[in-house]
Amino acid sequence: MKNVAKLLVPALLATAFGTSCAADWGNTKWDPGSQAPIGAHANLPKAFLGATTVMVGAGDIAFESTGAEATAKLLDTIPGTVFALGDNAYQTGSPAEFAKFYEPTWGRHKARTRPAVGNHEYRTPGAAGYYNYFGAAAGDRTKGYYAYDVSPDWHVVVINSATTGDDASKNLGPTSEQYRWLEQDLDAHKQQNVVSMWHHPRFSSGVHGDNVDTDAIWRLLDAKGVDIALWGHDHHYERFYPIDGLGQRNDTNGIQSFVVGTGGRSHYAFIKPAKSMTAVRNAKTFGVLKLTLAKEGYEWEFVPEAGESFVDSGRAPVR
Repeated sequence: MKNVAKLLVPALLATAFGTSCAADWGNTKWDPGSQAPIGAHANLPKAFLGATTVMVGAGDIAFESTGAEATAKLLDTIPGTVFALGDNAYQTGSPAEFAKFYEPTWGRHKARTRPAVGNHEYRTPGAAGYYNYFGAAAGDRTKGYYAYDVSPDWHVVVINSATTGDDASKNLGPTSEQYRWLEQDLDAHKQQNVVSMWHHPRFSSGVHGDNVDTDAIWRLLDAKGVDIALWGHDHHYERFYPIDGLGQRNDTNGIQSFVVGTGGRSHYAFIKPAKSMTAVRNAKTFGVLKLTLAKEGYEWEFVPEAGESFVDSGRAPVR
C-alpha cells in the first residue's frame, strides 16, 4: 500500500534476508485430495524484520458435525485476532444456532473475533442472529461492512458480499455506498498494508466458482494496492498466486488471495479443474489460515485439524 515502501521492499528483503528473491510462493505437503502446487519456491528466511501481528481464522464454520470443534481447538493454541469469513452458524444464522453450534466452539474466542457476514446469516431476517451475537465487533448492522487496524502497520477492511442480483450492483457496484466507503477508507490508510475479507470469493475453482458481483470491489482493491484477500463460501482451501485487477496472475503486483471455507461445516469435492492461477487446493481437510503480518512482509500457514497432514505455507513482501 505504501508508495515509498513499494520501491524499498525488494532491497530491504535482499539486505535483511541475504537473498535476491522477493517471495516464496509456498511450501505444501499435499495428498490425493489436493491440487499439487505449481512452480518452484524461493529459499527465504523464516522471519521478517521487526514486530509481527497474527490473524487466524476460516469461514463456513459451525453446525451439527464435529468440524467446528476440531478447528476451535486449533484456535485454542494460536494467539491473535480471529477472523470468521461468513456462514459462521448454520443453517440460518439464527440466535439458537449461534448459541448451539458456534458459542461452544469458536465462541470460546468471541472476544478476539472480527467477523464477516455470509449468505446463510441473512436467512434470518436482517442477519439479526449474527449482529446480535457479535455486537459492535460486526460493525453497523445496517451495513455489514467496516474496517479496523490490527496493528500500526496493517489495516483490515471487511466487506459485505452477501447480496445477489440487482441488490449486488446496488451494494457492491461503483455507485454503491459500500464502494464509496471502501474507496475513502483505503485512501485514508495509504501508508498501511491492507488485508481485505468477505464471504463470496471473487475467484474460486470450487462448486460455487467465481463471484462476478464483487468485480468492481476487486478492481478497486487492486488499484489501491491491497495486499491480501480472504474468502469463504466454497468449502475448501485454495491459495492463488497473486492476481491483478484483470483477473490475471501477476507475481510482481497482484493481491495474494485465499479461499478458506474450511472452518468445519463440510467439504465440497472439486468438480472443476484448478485455475491457471491456482497454486494449491485441498477439499478434504478442515483447518485455519494463520497470517503473520510484519511491516515489510507476511507469512501464511494453513494449519490442519488434528490427524490430517495437508499443510501450506509461504511468505511474501507487501506490495
